[in-house]
Amino acid sequence: MVDLSVDIGRLRLANPVMPASGTFAHELAQVFDVDRLGALVIKTVTADKRIGNPTPRVAEVPGGMLNSIGIPCKGPEHFLAETVPLYSAFKAPFVASISANTPDEFARLCEMVSVPGISAIEVNISCPNIEDDGRAFAMRPEPTLAVMRKLRAASDLPLWAKLTPNAGEIQEVAQAAEAGGADALVVANTILAMSIDITSRKPSLGKVMGGLSGPAVKPIILRMAYQCARSVTIPVIGCGGIMSAEDAIEYMLAGCSAVQVGTATFIHPSAMLDVIAGIEAWCAQNGVARVSDIVGDLAEAGDEGARNWGADMGTEKPKSGQAGAINWEGVA
Repeated sequence: MVDLSVDIGRLRLANPVMPASGTFAHELAQVFDVDRLGALVIKTVTADKRIGNPTPRVAEVPGGMLNSIGIPCKGPEHFLAETVPLYSAFKAPFVASISANTPDEFARLCEMVSVPGISAIEVNISCPNIEDDGRAFAMRPEPTLAVMRKLRAASDLPLWAKLTPNAGEIQEVAQAAEAGGADALVVANTILAMSIDITSRKPSLGKVMGGLSGPAVKPIILRMAYQCARSVTIPVIGCGGIMSAEDAIEYMLAGCSAVQVGTATFIHPSAMLDVIAGIEAWCAQNGVARVSDIVGDLAEAGDEGARNWGADMGTEKPKSGQAGAINWEGVA
């Protein structure tokens, strides 16, 4: 028997596999036993009602898909009255996802959804901050720190900060999220991209640009997850292009304590169960008694003359007081 349980801060999961926000709904319970998942992460809730972006909202591209859904939402009141009771019927931990336009709005929404029945809150700080010229909170460390501090003061529940892969120095953003009170990081959201229909000469998406997900992004997000895991002390949840158990194991070897599966579910609705079964089989075949033992268990280059790319790319975790470590205490 393999122990598949993992700890994400204060929250223990039966296994490390869960859906990515926006790719899961309770209707999947008609397809498979969703209580077999490590957690249930649902689509993002916003402070106000939203109808979403203009169509087309989804476009297939080589190696993945583009989406520009626009977070359609019926509002937090509907979420509390209808969604929370609906998910209380499931045993797997229920993780809410929230998004807002300003730090204060984020804090109010976080406090509002911190209710019994919710095990953790994933805060989608990959979304635009209208007080910062529309740039995503997680594009830079300072706004990340500011919004996370507001969120931490608003709720006692575990907070998972969902980062954007469109940041220049994601390690510094990760450290800022941790300093602001995040209990875990989700690395990462989709990569900003676009495609064009050369017949119509129009963008494939109604909003022109959207988020790229699927196998094409895995090497990029895997690298970012590796860098973040070596830069913080809190758990990292890998999210990006996970289509199989092998993909999930790569993320865990890179330092992720758990993973989120998104695009694969659109292709094969029970893909997450295949990932769980595959992880268990791999552990059994390789003599791994506890899946948590493989987290960060990435072998070093065997050749003494091999170049240490991790150190060259700034992925070594800085110690307190060491050059490169960031002191966030004095940041307003």
